[in-house]
Amino acid sequence: MALLVVIAAFVALPILEIYVIIQVGQALGALPTVLLLVFESVLGGWLVKREGRRAWTALEATLRRGQVPGNELADAALVLIGGTLLLTPGFVTDVFGFFFVLPFTRPLARRVVLAWAARRVAERARRGYASEQGGAYQIYRGDEPTK
Repeated sequence: MALLVVIAAFVALPILEIYVIIQVGQALGALPTVLLLVFESVLGGWLVKREGRRAWTALEATLRRGQVPGNELADAALVLIGGTLLLTPGFVTDVFGFFFVLPFTRPLARRVVLAWAARRVAERARRGYASEQGGAYQIYRGDEPTK
């Protein structure tokens, strides 16, 4: 199921991006559209560099204090994903990229991602971690299987 979603995203997203770029190009003209895409890329690159540095500094500070860096790791991952989306040409991916990278929207994105991850972990715990193998892995040591 997850593989189908990924395949659909890789097919649908470029089509959606091309459609939006064409619509914006018809409304603004070709040159302003290209300049807007270039401006978004430059702004996104600068923002990712700045926010990535801040996320890294916060992560290091949390580790130095001996605390578990939950939010800091999530922020670093969101900046990385947002940076990747901002480097992808198009307006739709830029919207999500800025949502993940901007310091005032990233906490909301973090809450959404962490809530999604918590649901996935709870679902896995209910089903069992190795549901494809009948609920448990068989561990082999040497030639003898153990249970």
